[in-house]
Amino acid sequence: MLSQTLRKEQDSSQAAGVNLADVAKGVDSARAALLKLQHADGHWAFPLEADATIPAEYILLQHFLDEINQPLHDKMAVYLRNDQSSVHDGWALFYGGDFNISTSVKAYFALKAAGDDINAPHMVRGRNAILKHGGAAKCNVFTRIQMALFGAVPWTAVPVMPVEIMLLPRWFPFHLAKVAYWSRTVIVPLLVLMTLKPRAVNPKNIRLDELFVVPPETVEDWNTNETKSILNPIFQKIDNVLRFFEPYMPKGIRKKAIDKAVAFVKERLNGEDGLGAIYPAMANVVMMYDALGYDKHHPDRVIATKAVDKLVIEEEASAYCQPCFSPVWDTGLMAHALLEDGSVEAKAATLRATEWLKPLQVLDVVGDWAEWRPNVRPGGWAFQYNNAHYPDLDDTAVVVMAMDRLDSQKYREAIERGTEWVLGLQSKNGGWGAFDADNTYYYLNHIPFADHGALLDPPSADVTARCLGMLAQLGYKNDHPAVAAGLTYLRREQEKEGCWFGRWGTNYIYGTWSVLNALNAMGISKHDLMVRRAINWLVSKQREDGGWGEDGASYWSDQPKGEGKVSTPAQTAWAILGLMAFGEIDSDAVSKGMNYLLQTQQAEGLWKEDYYTAVGFPKVFYLRYHGYKAFFPQWAMARYQNLKNGNATQTLFGM
Repeated sequence: MLSQTLRKEQDSSQAAGVNLADVAKGVDSARAALLKLQHADGHWAFPLEADATIPAEYILLQHFLDEINQPLHDKMAVYLRNDQSSVHDGWALFYGGDFNISTSVKAYFALKAAGDDINAPHMVRGRNAILKHGGAAKCNVFTRIQMALFGAVPWTAVPVMPVEIMLLPRWFPFHLAKVAYWSRTVIVPLLVLMTLKPRAVNPKNIRLDELFVVPPETVEDWNTNETKSILNPIFQKIDNVLRFFEPYMPKGIRKKAIDKAVAFVKERLNGEDGLGAIYPAMANVVMMYDALGYDKHHPDRVIATKAVDKLVIEEEASAYCQPCFSPVWDTGLMAHALLEDGSVEAKAATLRATEWLKPLQVLDVVGDWAEWRPNVRPGGWAFQYNNAHYPDLDDTAVVVMAMDRLDSQKYREAIERGTEWVLGLQSKNGGWGAFDADNTYYYLNHIPFADHGALLDPPSADVTARCLGMLAQLGYKNDHPAVAAGLTYLRREQEKEGCWFGRWGTNYIYGTWSVLNALNAMGISKHDLMVRRAINWLVSKQREDGGWGEDGASYWSDQPKGEGKVSTPAQTAWAILGLMAFGEIDSDAVSKGMNYLLQTQQAEGLWKEDYYTAVGFPKVFYLRYHGYKAFFPQWAMARYQNLKNGNATQTLFGM
């Protein structure tokens, strides 16, 4: 009888093969590790890593200026060498990815500038891989601009972008207000550079002739925009006309345009956080000031340089440069993970986090978003420590939901202002973009300059889901016009397989998790066909080891959705959270996924994740959030524990 009783007790601690005691232990272990990472002022900030491009550009920036920190370059060279693929010998856009010509050329260029011998084995391998893929002439526009600044290719290698663009009226087909915030902040100082055409100091006289199949000056067609639209040849003809007339622009008009570009930058210089708080824009500002003759000690140039240098992460043996900081995003998501935990320690840490977040709400700066929404009051949060001109909808929704979960009365004013701003930035099609409303001038993706396909910030399913989840959590009903329009948008955006595209996370797993959580908060029935198709799709993508994994290749239309080389902790957590949102708590899929997280949890309480699970620009620029492998698995395990313990209200939140 005693053995039967013990067996029953043991069985009761199992949930379809998941040991609840192990889950509790895992949650406790992860919480302890995460709390140790909280800064004294209450926030979290995990490293944010891109590909080889950013550290390579950092090295080249210093060679452009002849302000070389050789010890740092030596460490960055270690990072670049370690990032070289042993499969294709080049450099990829993300860990384990295919060869990318532009990333490879920049990495090779930077290593050569840092002092690597071109006859060293790794340089020979890299060079051969580049030549095998057509040579440096096949690079994208931004890489060719980098080469033009160093005289490695003629300026005819890049499309014409005259600085007079600054003077165009808003009704003109191309206007800065019609492109995304990141494009705007990168382009404005770049217009000055492309007009003045400065030559890098390049003290070592680094050239790249060996990377070309033919001499670069003999390449006649540099247009790499392959969108295959009927607009491509039209824009190419426009580019040819501009190329002819560009040298003859009146000096007075040119000066007026340059002055306007400099004033644009000055207004948004953003202190040591930099223009747009993103590396490419910051680096362009430093080069712009140099090209304009600003002394190295000029206050604006000094502050712009500091903004760039702050992004560097220097370790004992290697170093790299981050594309930006992500403290608001990290802290907001950490708050949700810890609120799911619900322990006294977690709640106390969350309170410190929300107190840190509260004063970062942008209430007094009318940003660029107001160009199309002039009657909306500011009230959002930015992604970085400071980026007041460019708050975003995703961060704002996440922070508002965290504050509401913790103490809706304490943060009532902040929640109301944030909600007001989110509602004001809804696009006409019912969705939400990341930074602007109605940024849907798709024809601009066909201009020669836009070969990266990342010029715009249109609404996306994942950001829309976050905004709808926030509104639902705050009590907005489905018959509210904004909610109804958003729901219609999500129904329309569902892929034929049942998943949703993930614009800011990789990829369909991220998008589907985001939407399912929002739909649950909105009270959509688990029997709704939209929901059932999404659930079935998620289950179908579970891997043999019980996890889920999808890499950046899924952003190409000819690649399978929701699949990758390995399972990852973050993506497994997303899938589990999405399934649990609609009652799949006891399903085999969730049980296997939970066991995957338990089995892959490290001794110190967190998880290891080499593969990239986020994206800056699909098919162009990918990201590894070092925090994702930490707080998302904790979040999923804590929610699983709550649901098994009968705390069903946990599933009613928008995230």
